[in-house]
This record gives sequence, C-alpha cells and structure tokens, in this order.
Amino acid sequence: MALTRRQKDVLDFIDGYQVENGYNPSYEEIARGLKLSSIATVHKHITALAKKNYLSRGANQSRSVVVAPRYVQEKTRNRFESMLEVPVHGTIAAGQPVQAFDTADSLSFSDFVGRKETYALRVRGNSMVEDHICDGDMILVENTQDATDGQIVVALVGGTETTLKRFYREQGNMIRLQPANEAMSPIRVPASQVQVRGRLLAVLRKY
Repeated sequence: MALTRRQKDVLDFIDGYQVENGYNPSYEEIARGLKLSSIATVHKHITALAKKNYLSRGANQSRSVVVAPRYVQEKTRNRFESMLEVPVHGTIAAGQPVQAFDTADSLSFSDFVGRKETYALRVRGNSMVEDHICDGDMILVENTQDATDGQIVVALVGGTETTLKRFYREQGNMIRLQPANEAMSPIRVPASQVQVRGRLLAVLRKY
C-alpha cells in the first residue's frame, strides 16, 4: 500500500529522531516536530502506518512507536537506487554540431542492477563488433531462458561453451547464432544443443 506524503513525513521524523537521540519520540514530540494540530492527528497517522506494516507499537508505553523492518528495507533500497542515478545533460552530436542545452532528466541504472535476475559478463573477442560490442566490454544480462528472433543472447552450445550472438530459429528445428562480424560465419546447431542463458540488456565500456 502506498504512503501519503504526510505518512512518510511521520516515518522519516520517527526514524531521524531515534538516530539522533537514541530513543523513540512520544506522540507529543511527533506533533511538535511536524507541527501537527493535535495528538489525535498523530494517532491517526500512527494507526494507518501500523496497518501498512511500516510501524510497530507497544501498549501503554509513551515511546513505543518503532519503525518496522519494511521501512528500513525500502529506505535502504531507495538510497541504493539514488546512487545508481546520473543526470542527463542533453544531447551530444556525433555528426554535425547541434545547439547545446541542459535538461532536468536523469538516467537510472536501477532497472538493470540490484535484481537477482541480472548479472554481468566481460566480453572476450570481437564477434559482435558490428553491434558495437567489443572485446573487453562489460555487458549486463537478464537471466532468462526465453528469446525471440533477433535478440542478442548468451547461449550455451553443446552443454560446454557459451557465446554471445543474435538468436534465430530456422526450419528443421535448427538454431542460428548470428555474429555481428562479416568476417565470421554463423553457428547453426540443432535446437536441442542450445540453451539460452540470458538476454542482453546493456553494454558498458570504460575508456
């Protein structure tokens, strides 16, 4: 369940108060800290947050409100995702010059990393160079066994060797693993000898 802005304010205040003072705030201190109109308003927010499993509270204790593990986990995840975000400052010409301007956009890598189904590999060789994937590049891969024609996949061939190629199904229950290098020939093998181990998400290159 989503939090309202005021509910998040209450959570952040309780967490910050505990970190600064070593103990949890009372309802009165929450009301003063957030300039809320009454203790009843604090109680309403606390009750809603407890129902959403963001807070726990004991009975008949003035400082019994404690942030729950769910809040701590989400705060940690949000902090991690913010570290994976960089500002986008516009467009750069790789042909004729264009007018430079700033934007308020940002690029987040949280869609690619921090998830169990994503992993990285270092590229060895130049079989995909015409798709701008070069020797020494790092690639991010979605861990999946599904692929559609034309996708770049990590394929296990014959149960022993892995390769990065474009994936195509052909007649006769054959699979074509197509390099992006005109100097290299495609790999054609029976479908029973190919296992898709991942799908390319992104290419990272360090200069």
